[in-house]
Amino acid sequence: MKNNVLYYSVGPLLYCPANRISITDSLIKERFGNRFSLALCLEDTINDDHVEEAEQILISSLSQIFIQHEQKPFYLPKIFIRVRNPQQIQRLTKALGQSIKIVTGFIVPKFSPDNAQSYIEQMIIVNELVAKKLYMMPIYESPSIIDLRNRIDILYLLRDSLARIEDLILNIRIGGNDLCHMFGFRRHANESIHSIRPVSDIFSDIITVYGMDYVISGPVWEYYAGDSWKEGMIQEIREDRLCGFIGKTVIHPSQIPVVNRAYQVSRNDYLDARAILNWNADSASLVAGSKTRERMNEYKTHLNWAKKTVYLSEVFGITE
Repeated sequence: MKNNVLYYSVGPLLYCPANRISITDSLIKERFGNRFSLALCLEDTINDDHVEEAEQILISSLSQIFIQHEQKPFYLPKIFIRVRNPQQIQRLTKALGQSIKIVTGFIVPKFSPDNAQSYIEQMIIVNELVAKKLYMMPIYESPSIIDLRNRIDILYLLRDSLARIEDLILNIRIGGNDLCHMFGFRRHANESIHSIRPVSDIFSDIITVYGMDYVISGPVWEYYAGDSWKEGMIQEIREDRLCGFIGKTVIHPSQIPVVNRAYQVSRNDYLDARAILNWNADSASLVAGSKTRERMNEYKTHLNWAKKTVYLSEVFGITE
């Protein structure tokens, strides 16, 4: 597992088309609060005929944000650029100039055996070009991982490919809507994606292959208004957490505080995690009752859980 809080800190990742000019003013005026990350998308949200225009708007927006932040600091989220091809990574890194300082990394859509090496090579190159780390977040949403005959081999092939730049992989992300689209599925506000077995089985395989080495983020929740959207989102996040996901893609600012609250660590979990981490490993007994005497804590069994719990408490806070 990742032993650095940075990998757990993406939190709610707000998606925004890269050609939305208003994002600059929204960031400067902190309209979305100060506990989220931002993805500026050049892929599915941009018409194929307007990509070059969107790139120029993206470059201009990031330049303005960089200059304004230098003059008068404001909350600057982790900013990621979702590209549509490997070549954009190096081209944009160079075109951004000084503004690359405020970019955390790149989001890679439809990560698959066909493009993995090209994206990895580009990430190696740009990290040699700039005096900071640029991270990558690959999205697992390609049709190639649906075929049961090849899925496991492909997932392990991609994991082996990522080993070259493992420290640069901030998150593994899951394209829940893209996977649902291939089957013609769409959940309602009172339904969880984890109940859609063909899709949740793919999630389970990804967690099994990657969950011990990487932080994996939960799928997007489409609803941000109407009846029960918030309750539905909270329930799905509960299932996300139980299944091993950390953080979530969001598509509207109203979802940000819901994710942040839902990922807070309970006081009892935090106290137990601290007790486990402070355990004397040379003690004759490595098992004891919890602080509340409600459950068992065992040093060897619960150590990794305790580490993750403390990281989550640092990012999302503690709730009673």
